[in-house]
Amino acid sequence: MRIVFMGTPDFAAESLRALAGSRHEVVLAVSQPDAAKDRGKKIKPTPVRAAAEELGIPVFQPAKITEEAISEISAYSPDIIAVTAYGKILPKALLDMPRFGCINAHASILPRHRGSAPMQHAILKGDRVTGVTIMQMDEGMDTGDMLLKEETPVGEKDLEQLHDELAEMGGRMLVSAIDMIEKGEAAPEKQDDEKATYAPMISKKDGLIDFTRSAKEIERKVRAYRPWPGAYTYFNDEMLKVWKASVVPAEDEAMYAFGDERPGGVTALGKDGIAVQTGNGVLLLTEVQSPGKRRMQTSDWLRGKNVEIHTVLGYNKG
Repeated sequence: MRIVFMGTPDFAAESLRALAGSRHEVVLAVSQPDAAKDRGKKIKPTPVRAAAEELGIPVFQPAKITEEAISEISAYSPDIIAVTAYGKILPKALLDMPRFGCINAHASILPRHRGSAPMQHAILKGDRVTGVTIMQMDEGMDTGDMLLKEETPVGEKDLEQLHDELAEMGGRMLVSAIDMIEKGEAAPEKQDDEKATYAPMISKKDGLIDFTRSAKEIERKVRAYRPWPGAYTYFNDEMLKVWKASVVPAEDEAMYAFGDERPGGVTALGKDGIAVQTGNGVLLLTEVQSPGKRRMQTSDWLRGKNVEIHTVLGYNKG
C-alpha cells in the first residue's frame, strides 16, 4: 500500500523506519516544523525529517493542517495514513481522505492513558504493564477503534528504556496492522470510554519533588522523568537533579533513621547516598547532579557539600 506517514519525535522516527523497511511504500513523511533546540537555539530538523531524508522519502512540514496542506498530502494518493506522535489533532477532512483512513500507534493499552504522555504516566501510576495500541483514528483524542494491542511489563524501567522498547514495538505493530487492513483481516474493537484515563502533557516544572508524597511515588517520578524533564529538589537554594533513587524497605528504615524528621529531612548520609524522609517511607538518593556539573554518585557529590543530618531538602525555594 501507498503510505503517508505523520510523526515528529524520535519515538515516531522508529515507526517510519519500520514502515520504510516493509513491503509497503512510504510516499511522504509529514512532520511538525523544525524548531530551535538546546542552549544555542540552533534550528534542528525533527527526528522524523532526519530519518526521512536518510531514507530518501519526501518531507512535508506544514505549520497547520489546512485545506492547502490536505491538498498537498492528497496529491501523493495514499491508501492509508499512519500516525505516530505527530503532535496535533487531525481534522476530519484528512482522516477521511485516504481509502483506508488513518491509523495511529499509541504508547499505552487503551483506553488507559489517552493523551500526550502515556509512557510517563504508566510509570507514575505504578502500572504493572503497558504497551502499544494501534487504533483507527477518529476526531477524538485517542478514542478510535482498536486494531492491535501488545503488552510489556513496566517493572523498574525508566522513561528512556520504556521509550526505546515501545518505539520498536509501535513500528513493528504498524506494519502488522497495515498488512491486516490490506488483507481485509482487521477486526476493530471499540474502546470502553468508562475505563478511560488521561495522560496530560508533562512540563519541566512537573519535575519538582514533593517530599510529602510517599517514597514509592517519588521513586516512580524519578524514573518517569528520566531523562526529561528530570526530577529535582533544592539544596541551599541550588537545584539538585535526582537521577536515581530507591525506596528503603520498611524493615531497613531503622538503619537510615536518626530521630523524627519532617518530609524532606535528611536522615542519614554515607556511601549508599542520602536518605530522605518522605510522607510515607524513606527514600535513598543514589545519583544526583548540580547545575553545570556532571551527574554522579551521591556519595561523590557529598564530598564537596556541607550536608548534615536534619538538613531539609526542597524547602529553600517557594
